[in-house]
Amino acid sequence: MNDSHRLPDARMIAPTRPSGWSGAPAPGARPTGLHDSDEPVVRPFMITSGRTTPVVDGLRIEALVRATPAALSAPLRFELERVARLCQRPHSIAEIGAALRVPIGVARVLVSDLVSAGHVSVGRTDELSTAALERIRDLVRNL
Repeated sequence: MNDSHRLPDARMIAPTRPSGWSGAPAPGARPTGLHDSDEPVVRPFMITSGRTTPVVDGLRIEALVRATPAALSAPLRFELERVARLCQRPHSIAEIGAALRVPIGVARVLVSDLVSAGHVSVGRTDELSTAALERIRDLVRNL
């Protein structure tokens, strides 16, 4: 066995690297699709201050959220303000998560914060019956 350090194959090293810290691709480099937008990237745990459990229990992803008109003038920060603006018309928690591009758990925490502050209300959703669940299961199997 050879114990000397082996350099990587020159064919595997990209001839050019991205310039600086700006994230701009080097000339001739293929786009990766990871950071093609100009939006800043914020980790989901930063949005909720590390919380993963909503303050309000029982928030289902299909529950409709409606913001009060006063929520637009409330001193809300960042995503909470976006949720308040979005929910001037009813939206489900799943739609809120998609609009904010955050996981459902993060959307639940944000909505629960707004509910506890009195800025939004969440419509009650009825439980699905066993027959409805079985019908959905059968339809999915037929796909």
